[in-house]
Amino acid sequence: MPPAPSRTAVEPPEGRAGTSTSAGGGDADPTAQEAVVRPATVLPTALDALAARIAEATGTSPEVRVPDGSSGADVPTTGATLRAHEVRPGDLFAALPGARAHGADYADQALDRGAVAVLTDPAGATRPAVGTVPTLVHPQPREALGPACSRLYGDPSAHLALLGITGTSGKTTTVYLLEAALAAAGTTTGLIGTVETRMHGRRVPSAFTTPEAPDLQALLAAMVEQGVSHAAMEVSSHALAQGRVSGTRYAVGAFTNLSAEHLDFHPTMEDYFAAKARLFDGRADRHVVCVDDAWGRRLADSVAATTVSTTGPADWTAADVVAHPDGSQSFRALGPDGLALPVTLRLPGAFNVANALVALACGHATGLDPERLAAGLATVTVPGRMQRVEAGQPFLAVVDYAHKPAAVEALLRTLRTQVDGRVLTVLGCGGDRDREKRPVMGALAAQLSDLVWITDDNPRSEDPAAIRAAMLDGARVASDARAIVAEEGDRRAAIRAAVAAARPGDVVVVAGKGHELGQKVGARTLPFSDVDELTTALGEEPA
Repeated sequence: MPPAPSRTAVEPPEGRAGTSTSAGGGDADPTAQEAVVRPATVLPTALDALAARIAEATGTSPEVRVPDGSSGADVPTTGATLRAHEVRPGDLFAALPGARAHGADYADQALDRGAVAVLTDPAGATRPAVGTVPTLVHPQPREALGPACSRLYGDPSAHLALLGITGTSGKTTTVYLLEAALAAAGTTTGLIGTVETRMHGRRVPSAFTTPEAPDLQALLAAMVEQGVSHAAMEVSSHALAQGRVSGTRYAVGAFTNLSAEHLDFHPTMEDYFAAKARLFDGRADRHVVCVDDAWGRRLADSVAATTVSTTGPADWTAADVVAHPDGSQSFRALGPDGLALPVTLRLPGAFNVANALVALACGHATGLDPERLAAGLATVTVPGRMQRVEAGQPFLAVVDYAHKPAAVEALLRTLRTQVDGRVLTVLGCGGDRDREKRPVMGALAAQLSDLVWITDDNPRSEDPAAIRAAMLDGARVASDARAIVAEEGDRRAAIRAAVAAARPGDVVVVAGKGHELGQKVGARTLPFSDVDELTTALGEEPA
């Protein structure tokens, strides 16, 4: 393993069902640190008011257990968390079941820090510490937590226009495009996503693509408090399946696309689609759906939606698409009522035309000026998404987050059109994730590149050599493979080898980790940035 540069590492995880990265969420890691933003002022909410909201939202009334000598069900709560080490005085502590531990095992720590009440399931309620304070017992505490936190923080999603984006690919890029468009239209904006959270110009690192329910409701309340009127938000399938966004209202819910991903979490593509479709189950006032794939068309057939397409008829389409030599592109966005808007993007690829159309359709659905929305798209760049790295080199160098087959294919096909020379690809696959995609990604890299370095991504608990071997197997049997394929487990060395091999007119693409600042190896997260490593390699003297 290469030596680690001196830099703080954070990898935003998607999470797993019933788990958390810190004590209290079900699987314990008391040292884990999360970025939590809360509003400056919270009016106290009685525990029985939270119980009433849970009953209304879930259809099941929680059992309210009040121990002798306690302040009773009218105890005032002023915050909530599912991480014991982040409890503040007056908090409701959500003690959730997990795959490896139960959050109720940390109730004593939460009470010591000032928690005044607990929300848990029947199993958690049997822990001795839980019985010492008023407790809400619900068979599905994760589903109950979102509505309770929304009530506690004053139902913040009712006081701003929240625009949620779901889909396999394009969520991050679309929320950046949407945030820029909303700002250009004169709104005060927020952004919630994989790379970062922003509100009214303040940046907060993201721990999850979609925050846990207490953090999300607190964040939305802080946004409202700071005058945010419109916020663009990524909504992951994990968040929808785990109830993180329960209790949240959306002005617009949007769907980008669906392809095989997270099949370590979702047992089938049908289950994956069903999770995404929850965003369209009545929690959003309006819907925008890209119908470029069969899943989008199926969703659009089931809900009233504004449709978007780059390949066929829809409410929003693109015409006169022109790819420019510098990687930018321009087109006309054709929308409802004869709209024809000139659009310029700094991001290449047909998939980014689709992302831009989704952003425009979302903004337009909230009643904003379409011309100002379109103008806002022109300067957007997205960390780790088709991100160019420039150091004066005579070839293109790109970092991208593509880590699933469909995204890798779209990335490499797009880059092929951007250069006259060769495509040099550095790529790996993550451990403890969908194993079936590994040979597929190896095959795609071999088919669509000229030189490939199969390397380590985030091996996690798996043997990295076994992950590379699966990718190499796919590369060897790929039909129409054109690439020379090499194996280099050291990601830093693979990046340097690709840069050293590049000639004028080529493109070097480092794919899979994008914006991430860490590499997960075993139980450790080692500092590692593809952008930094590529920048360093470009600055080195050739051998």
